[in-house]
Formats: sequence, structure tokens, C-alpha cells
Amino acid sequence: MIRVGIIGGTGYTGGELLRLLCMHPMAEVTVVTSRSQAGKPLEAIHPNLKGLMDLRFEDLDPAAIGDKCDVVFTAVPHGAAMSVVPGLVDAGLRVIDLSADYRLPAEVFERVYKKKHLDPRPNVYGLPELHAEEIKNATVVGNPGCYPTGAILAGAPLVKAGVVDRIVFDSKSGISGAGQEPSETTHYPNVAENIRAYNITTHRHKAEIEQELGALSPNARFSFTPHVIPSVRGILTTAHVFVNRPMATEEVQSIYEEFYADKPFVRMNKPSLANVRGSNFCDISFEVDEGTDRIVVVSAIDNMVKGASGQAIQNMNIMYGLDERTGIWMSGLPP
Repeated sequence: MIRVGIIGGTGYTGGELLRLLCMHPMAEVTVVTSRSQAGKPLEAIHPNLKGLMDLRFEDLDPAAIGDKCDVVFTAVPHGAAMSVVPGLVDAGLRVIDLSADYRLPAEVFERVYKKKHLDPRPNVYGLPELHAEEIKNATVVGNPGCYPTGAILAGAPLVKAGVVDRIVFDSKSGISGAGQEPSETTHYPNVAENIRAYNITTHRHKAEIEQELGALSPNARFSFTPHVIPSVRGILTTAHVFVNRPMATEEVQSIYEEFYADKPFVRMNKPSLANVRGSNFCDISFEVDEGTDRIVVVSAIDNMVKGASGQAIQNMNIMYGLDERTGIWMSGLPP
């Protein structure tokens, strides 16, 4: 059994890790930390776990965690993981970080997040569909952001094929993507029966999209605008892909099917938030805009699962030589 620790177990991503790991046949959660909730049972914060996990929140330093775990998920705010990850690595642990601290090179992180990086080690970007080989041997994996996951998976096959001039990503996310702390963005009267664009040209997740898709085709250009919608979970991304030559539907279909042939969590399936909610799937479809240079690609993910905790477990499975589907192979929850 893989012994698992979770640092920062009270938030949405920490709670989702616990929910999913309850069903994992090869992993056992041995430590869940929280300074503010130390000593309380998990069910005090996550009542959905009552009767499923007999653990209490602890306040432990990295050395103490090292005696109890093999791998640690850091589910903490941006900028916090870099303070604890070095100690975890020194204690002999492997780390999957769900914050932004290890998704980007240190100099890019500092420019985008306006924070000094305290641990500028080389990063492995934990998108399994693109980086499974690097993930296998990684000590520290930076789990991708939710928006970039849906956007990159929507665009990567065509970008890799060298046919893309530009992609304009339009993404719409449920409010859980904003985290557990209440804010003006998540306040019910501001969200219900409403849709809001925000950080229209400056969202920090654009850096991940440019990093990953730019590596596949350095001359392609990418734009990204996010919206928040009155839904709890899910991200629907519409990618307007402008190509450099005419393409038939059959050719595009072949490109996607070949690219994702051995990627079990990507399905060529009509995207719907209901069909992926609660699952680790990314559903993708496309339509060629006949007579133009545009192909419209749509993807759907659950931002809490494939966009965060489920993908983190998928990374853990790869790191420990398991079938990447282990413990997270389940359908969505329609309607």
C-alpha cells in the first residue's frame, strides 16, 4: 500500500482527495494536516466522510510526516507549498503539489504570481496525457490548474500536428474553482442567474497554456478568457482554433483519435458538465467551420477532479507504476 499524506486537508481539493482516496485499493491515507483544525476528526470538516475514514487532523512538521508517508499531496494556497516542499523532499518523500508553485519555472512564477520563489527546482508539469514519462520518475510534480487542463487537452492534438496559427480559449467554470473562502465572486446573489467574465486578458492560468502548447508549436499564439457560471462544479472550454490550411472533418477526427489513443481519461464524446461531474474524464468534441480557417473544439471536465484532485491521484498512480485508472475509474453523475 502507498502511504499517503495530505497537507492542507480542510479545503475543497483536500476534501476531494480524501473522498477519492477512500476508494483507492492501493493507497492508504495516513496523515491529514491542518493547523487550525488539529485534533478534530475529518468528519468535523468533511461530514461526507463520516464512517469512511478514522483519522484526525494533525499539525506535523515535514520530518514527522516523513515517518508516516511515502507520498504527500500539498493542497495549500499558492505560495505556501514552496515553504514546506523542500523539507518533505529532504525527509525522503515524493510530492504532488496542487497549488501553482511547481507548475512553472521559478522566473515565470515570480512574474505571473508576483511572489518570490523560495524553491526554484526544475518542475515536472503533471498533465499525464503530455508528460507521463517525466511523471514516472519525478520527485515533485506540479499538478496543473483547472482551466489549463481543459484548454490544453482541447488544443494539444491540433497544435502538435503543426496546423495551428492561433487559438482563442473561452472557458466557463463553476464557482468551486474559486476555493472555499467566500468572496464577492462566489457570493450567491452575485452568481445565481448570472455569468461573469473576469481577468479577461490577464488570467494567470494563461502562462500554463502558453508553456505547454507553446512547447508543441512555438509559433502558435494563444488567448484565454475565463468566466464564472452559476454551477458548483465543472469547466466547459470552447476553443476557437484557427488553422493554416483547410482541414476535413475526417482528418481532424483522425488527429484526435491518434493523439489520445492510449489516454484513457480523454473521451471523444459530446461535452457536458453533467457527464463528467464527479469523474476524472475530459470529454472533447469538435466541428469544422466549413469555408473558414476555424475549427471549434469543446472540452468538459470536473474542475475538482480532472482539474485538481483526480488528476493528482492519476499522477500518483503513474509515479508508483500503477495503472493510471486505479481508484478513479468511474463515470460522471448526470443529470
